[in-house]
Amino acid sequence: MAVSVALIKELRELSGAGMAACKNALDEAAGDVKRAAEILREKGLATAAKKAGRVAAEGLVLAEIAADRKAGAIVEVNSETDFVAKNEDFVSFVQNVAKQALASKAETVEELVKEAWIADPSQTVQDVLTHKISTIGENIGIRRFARYAASANGVIVDYVHGGGRVGVMLEITAADTNEALVEAGRNVCMQIAAMSPQFISSADMSPEYIENEKKILTQTALNENETSDKPKPAQVIEKMVEGRLAKSLKEICLVDQEYVKDGDHSVGSYLKTVATDATIARFVRLEKGEGVEKKEENFAEEVAKAMQG
Repeated sequence: MAVSVALIKELRELSGAGMAACKNALDEAAGDVKRAAEILREKGLATAAKKAGRVAAEGLVLAEIAADRKAGAIVEVNSETDFVAKNEDFVSFVQNVAKQALASKAETVEELVKEAWIADPSQTVQDVLTHKISTIGENIGIRRFARYAASANGVIVDYVHGGGRVGVMLEITAADTNEALVEAGRNVCMQIAAMSPQFISSADMSPEYIENEKKILTQTALNENETSDKPKPAQVIEKMVEGRLAKSLKEICLVDQEYVKDGDHSVGSYLKTVATDATIARFVRLEKGEGVEKKEENFAEEVAKAMQG
């Protein structure tokens, strides 16, 4: 089947691999993007489990947390340039978007922009956004948001890194929701910002996910073995895959990661030093421009070259 430009673009943004590699993988996978992404990983042409290969969009990620820490919201608002992202008017707008998201009951951006603007109910969020685009002179977009309401034993904590480049929000629970627990939550937010885990623990992984990871690692090992000067027997390959799988799963599970502020602890064991019943209930990590390719002007040319190749 002929591979469309849209599919190549989708796979490129998902994997970060080159145009030609994406086209070849899609050809091999008969147009199945998910399978094509796995093929790229097996061949070592994509970074495992990364959704953003060429992150270039500008803007800000900011959070708004209720005074009692029982609710919180985190938002990403994009601009075309870093210059605008640092503009006081833009920063103020994003701060109000975060307040809007916290007070809102909207579940999607489409619902959010239809609401009365929190700073001026005579206008909608969309009205204000349109005005900002006109006055600032750049395309601005509210890309995504998340809102948490804490459980009875939970508190909401946030951390924003790099002046709005990465933002994290989480809910941490314990019988005693004191300041020490809040500080622990903030430290874990920093961990998430730096290490980008995908799961809280291995218990959150489905058997299908684990089996699929094993399948990919197995194929990678077999590919390596084929080109090795000293091929390994099947039982050695199997043990190699088991080791790589254990290491891979540990790296993407928050509580199993080495705690960056104290290498003698995992994140899980660090939490137990604060409160024996401390638990991370959920978290969200937003990175500005994640998965968005800023420059599109040469895309057609790149696709043409890939098709010819």
